[in-house]
Amino acid sequence: MKKRIILLANMLLFLGLSSVNAQATQQECTIKYNLFKGDFQSKKYDDAYSNWTWLMDNCQKLSINIYKFGDKLAKERYKTATDKAAAAALVKRVYTQRLENYPNKDVAKVHSDYATFLVKNKLASDDEVFVLLDKAYNLDPTRMGVKNIYRYFQGITDYNKDTNPQKVFDTYDDVLESVAEKLADYAKKLVPLNQKVEAGQELDKKEKSRLRAYTINSKALGQVETGLDNIIVTLSTCDRLVPLYTRDFEANKSNAKWLKRAVSRMFNKECTDDPLFEKLALAYAEADPSPDAYTFVAGVKAKNGDNAGAEQMRLKAFELETDPLKKANYKLKFAQAARKRGQKAKARTLAREAIALNPNLGKAYLFIANLYATSINACGTNEFQKRMTYVAAYNKVRRASAVDPSISSVAAKFMRNYKANFPSKKVIFTEGVKEGDAFKVKCWINENVKVTSSGK
Repeated sequence: MKKRIILLANMLLFLGLSSVNAQATQQECTIKYNLFKGDFQSKKYDDAYSNWTWLMDNCQKLSINIYKFGDKLAKERYKTATDKAAAAALVKRVYTQRLENYPNKDVAKVHSDYATFLVKNKLASDDEVFVLLDKAYNLDPTRMGVKNIYRYFQGITDYNKDTNPQKVFDTYDDVLESVAEKLADYAKKLVPLNQKVEAGQELDKKEKSRLRAYTINSKALGQVETGLDNIIVTLSTCDRLVPLYTRDFEANKSNAKWLKRAVSRMFNKECTDDPLFEKLALAYAEADPSPDAYTFVAGVKAKNGDNAGAEQMRLKAFELETDPLKKANYKLKFAQAARKRGQKAKARTLAREAIALNPNLGKAYLFIANLYATSINACGTNEFQKRMTYVAAYNKVRRASAVDPSISSVAAKFMRNYKANFPSKKVIFTEGVKEGDAFKVKCWINENVKVTSSGK
């Protein structure tokens, strides 16, 4: 009995000491973490280093900031390290240890950021980087950096363009659908902020911060579509699309998702004259009698000369849709169809209706600008008048960039092009006017602008 009492007492003493030790360790973790965090936030990276490495060894689950801050700390040390191999190994340790201890915390971004580090410092092959990007993409493509989305899509294209082009198109569609959702969300949030700015009202500190964040994020996401289009452009031609979709049609004629993507790509690449487009559009409408499907059927009916039927389908699509942003996109599609029929004034009216539904629809302003720029010969009898049409087009593009950050990089290219075509100072002088004077662009445009020179 006495032996049992002694054994029990020793066990209790051991457990007590273990508890005290655990509490002491936890307390030390907290102290060192606070010291590390303070030094790091003060950018005293050298002072932060020793406490950080101790935390990495002893307090791995204390806070995810050990890895968030530690990632930057390790990368900063890599820049100036003499032993690059050891410094790179430290960055890798942060990456792997974070995944072990926080396997569900923004993992896609972790993979993407690590891939960026490897690429920037030429520490991995293209195949090794692609593996990381593939993991990131399959988890959440929206958490990948813009450049990494390009890299990933380039890899998908390189690996599959000859053997499985459908894989390339599916990836392209997946990314852009995800991007479109994000952009739509930012567009809704930007509307009230932009309205306050345009009304001359002062934004408070939080509103300014949100406006800046939404603008930066929209601009970055907008670059994705342009970048991906540049990669896929040689693959997504009518000569390639028609045989591919003809081959796969029977297996997918009831697959609404496949049909939507196929008919959308045919439409965007202007492959609508091929009989396959009509086949896809009708099958899509049957598989998914939705507003989106009806807009494509409208195009088919218009092409076949059934203008009344086409208009009926457009109205049906528009009335069924409840989301104003989607309604705006449908209006823009109707505008594109009108332009194809040569009805530029009608196309502009429809584009303006799209803008009324979504004031941030920069693509509608770009569309109107293009209508103007392609009307120079019809809207002027001399060089001055024709070149002033570019001023009207420029104003629309500038507006597009102002309301829709996602297209700002595309808009910038158009603005440079249009401005280069403004009338020269000599042409303005010869016309007998001066810069700043009011001028009305004639013909169907019928719009007032200010005389502006190209600067030459």
